[in-house]
Amino acid sequence: MARYQAGIRTEARIIEATRELLGEVGLDGTTLKAICERAQVRAGSFYNLFESKDDAVLRVVKDAIRAVDPHPRQDAPDSLSELVEAYISFVTGQPEVAKVYLKIAMSGATNGSLGNTVIRHHKRRVARFSSAIANEHAELTAEEVTERAEIILATLSGLAFMWMLEPGFDFPGRARLAASSSLVSG
Repeated sequence: MARYQAGIRTEARIIEATRELLGEVGLDGTTLKAICERAQVRAGSFYNLFESKDDAVLRVVKDAIRAVDPHPRQDAPDSLSELVEAYISFVTGQPEVAKVYLKIAMSGATNGSLGNTVIRHHKRRVARFSSAIANEHAELTAEEVTERAEIILATLSGLAFMWMLEPGFDFPGRARLAASSSLVSG
């Protein structure tokens, strides 16, 4: 039992170190060596818990996304406004982690398992947005629902990029406008 507890504490230190480093030095500065030094663990201990630095980074991002998820266990239907508000909360509440997520999404497409992870996450998100749109707009076909979900997600990501480049940009307002626009209802 003591070894199990020690492993849990070590994992928590690694995750916290990764989160801190991402906020301080970004994705490029968050190296395995820096994570291990900050967490006060050896590389062997790190590799007992994570396959790679990317796994630790993805865990931080997933935890941040899960923290704002309106229904993390997916035990209730999502509304489009809940999903948009969760996206807004993720970007504005944890901008450094959101920057990392967007950077991974942009560069991950060319990086084997990391790219596959980003694609899987995107497909799950499209499915959730599609379901919310279908629940609110029964007149739309399945194809129209999916198209609108993809357009809204692409718009949200583009708006998030703009907000990160221009801090005075009204990301929350524009994100809400995009979700309520004619893109959704046809």
